[in-house]
Amino acid sequence: MAGNIIELHTEIPASREAVIFGQFDEYRKLIERTLNVSLISRDGSLKILGPEQNASLARDLVEELDRLAAKGSEITRQNVTYGLSLAVEKKSQVLTEIDKDFICNTIQGKPIRPKTLGQKEYVDQIRKKMIVFGVGPAGTGKTYLAMAMAVTAFRNDEVSRIILTRPAIEAGEKLGFLPGDMQSKVDPYLRPLYDALYQIMGADSFSKNMERGLIEVAPLAYMRGRTLDNAFIILDEAQNTTPAQMKMFLTRIGFGSKVIVTGDASQKDLPRDAVSGLDMAMKILSQIEDIAFCQLTSKDVVRHPLVQKIVQAYDDYEAKQKRMGERGREYARRQTKLNHKRWEAK
Repeated sequence: MAGNIIELHTEIPASREAVIFGQFDEYRKLIERTLNVSLISRDGSLKILGPEQNASLARDLVEELDRLAAKGSEITRQNVTYGLSLAVEKKSQVLTEIDKDFICNTIQGKPIRPKTLGQKEYVDQIRKKMIVFGVGPAGTGKTYLAMAMAVTAFRNDEVSRIILTRPAIEAGEKLGFLPGDMQSKVDPYLRPLYDALYQIMGADSFSKNMERGLIEVAPLAYMRGRTLDNAFIILDEAQNTTPAQMKMFLTRIGFGSKVIVTGDASQKDLPRDAVSGLDMAMKILSQIEDIAFCQLTSKDVVRHPLVQKIVQAYDDYEAKQKRMGERGREYARRQTKLNHKRWEAK
């Protein structure tokens, strides 16, 4: 039910209005369209017209965005979109709590911090636990946040080096022979890790630390036979590991090290019948105390809003296919029983 149309008021300083509502009132229109309300501002006062519950949600969200703006935080479309989803759950007040969590600055001075509740839980677990599995769809910040935490630990002398690795496997394509030396051959697989480090550390700092051996970016196969002490280690694209590779990697960990394993179970590039090392590890290690598992969802996607819709559409489709598969198997079981009874009757 829409409820009665009411009028609510709140104070929004004119100096922050453009920040809160975005260029060309983009965010104002998004709030109005999503909550079916009207927002009318004049001389530092905001009038909200709409169904009682929706108008109240809109006021809470706008006031929360104003608190963010008052702190000097940038208001993005992602803030507003996520705030709207939280408002429906009566949680819009947590936006400022999430914003308090600061990790580090990029080389351009832009702050890196979690942007959703799922991301904040992920970052909190990285601070607390020795091994953290961050599992979720593309665009949820699994690798980028882990990189930021690694750089912060390195700068604070909590670890003496950073080691980044991922399995060298094609994403559904056969690339064939790649020219050049070994580094040139594996670089295409590791490029996303380089890109993130360039953005956080800067190319010069990254290159200097690479030359000194303090930052290492290597394919997973290079980890065999090593013991990795006092290091911050990130295994990316872990869904493409085999169970043997995952066991090999996790048993490389030495004293004073922290390990982050990231992956997306829905984007495996392994052969059709192969078992993912990530899936098996999540089953085997779930009861070990100093290992945390963080499951990020489409709500935690912080790329373009369209990416969130794409991820959700695929999740819905896969859930539907799973339900249809279960019904098909149940039908097959019933038919088998029925045929067995018919055979016995003969």
